[in-house]
Amino acid sequence: MRAFRAVAAVLLSAVVLAGCGPSGSGGADDARPGGSAEPATSTGTSTGAGPAASPSTGPSAVPAPGDTLVRVTRSGGFAGETHTLVVKGDGSWSRLDGKAQPEGTGKLSEQELAALRTALREADFARLPRIATGGPKIYDGFFYAFAHGGYEVAGEQGSLPPALERVAQALPPFTAR
Repeated sequence: MRAFRAVAAVLLSAVVLAGCGPSGSGGADDARPGGSAEPATSTGTSTGAGPAASPSTGPSAVPAPGDTLVRVTRSGGFAGETHTLVVKGDGSWSRLDGKAQPEGTGKLSEQELAALRTALREADFARLPRIATGGPKIYDGFFYAFAHGGYEVAGEQGSLPPALERVAQALPPFTAR
């Protein structure tokens, strides 16, 4: 059952991520920073994290204010809920439920946005494994799927590298408080 939930979470994340563009079908916010229209990599099981990034087009490049900085889907937990956070380059964010319906919006302060950008840069998505494994089993834990700078990485709560944990901590809340 746990494997089924993980596979379902990855598939749901892919569907949610594909449908979050401005046109609803992978519009301009799917383009990589620097103007390249190369799509993000798939969520296969290869050990590579995606295309090599140059200094001007990699994850550390600053996206335009309306472009997506990071998109993170969290699923599972005791209640088995799914929520997605989409943070834009200007710090504005939106939270979506499991059916990709809006649940809330907000804007990060300059300090919060700087902390998130630092965590994203330090995570070095190009060098992370596509699927993080090997951590302790956390029953009723969460499964995370991150998309940033043309790279997608995912993993269970206990298996996330410390750099991805810092990214998750720098995000707005996944649920209304």
